[in-house]
Amino acid sequence: MHIITRLMRFFFHHFYHTFAWTYDFVSAVVSIGRWRDWIQAVIPFITGTHILEIGHGPGHLQRLLRTRGWSAVGLDESRQMGLLAGRNSHGSADLARGLAQSLPFPSQFFDCVVSTFPSEYIFDPRTLSDVHRVLHDGGRFIVLPVAWIIGRSVLDRFSAWLFRVTGETPANVLDIISERAVHPLEKAGFKVETQQIEIASSMVLVLIAGK
Repeated sequence: MHIITRLMRFFFHHFYHTFAWTYDFVSAVVSIGRWRDWIQAVIPFITGTHILEIGHGPGHLQRLLRTRGWSAVGLDESRQMGLLAGRNSHGSADLARGLAQSLPFPSQFFDCVVSTFPSEYIFDPRTLSDVHRVLHDGGRFIVLPVAWIIGRSVLDRFSAWLFRVTGETPANVLDIISERAVHPLEKAGFKVETQQIEIASSMVLVLIAGK
């Protein structure tokens, strides 16, 4: 395994657990303040009223979903992220701790499942199978796997370089997404379309997978 990949896995494990309290600060710094705007890019693609978010992190999307009138549930494996999301929502969020590969919900329970910037577990065949199971027929699985900066300012170019060197946005990102995300989604029974959205001198990629 490439040394950078090993280091990044080590970093993200502790980032989501031991150092979860730094998540908002680090995300804002590396995205040059765009992180929350990127996350909101999934909103136009959400359908129905009963929504599951996998990997809720610090809970910002949970809060946004609820303010828009959706019945939202958040799931995360990290106990620290659960505590952080609970505080950020002032205890109003409906949160569960568990694994995406074994969702603790009944079949055909949700209209939409959404995940923003998840790690590689999201395209695990077991995850895709269970997401397919908990979705209503006609439901959607929306994933925002990656964003990249296209601005030309000094800060933009530095951030874009940082994303590339850490492997978060490799040069052939669209080919990688097709191989590691679109194909597995189609194999799991989803019909997939992709959307690239420009936000403040950056691009986000959204996958919309219909059951």
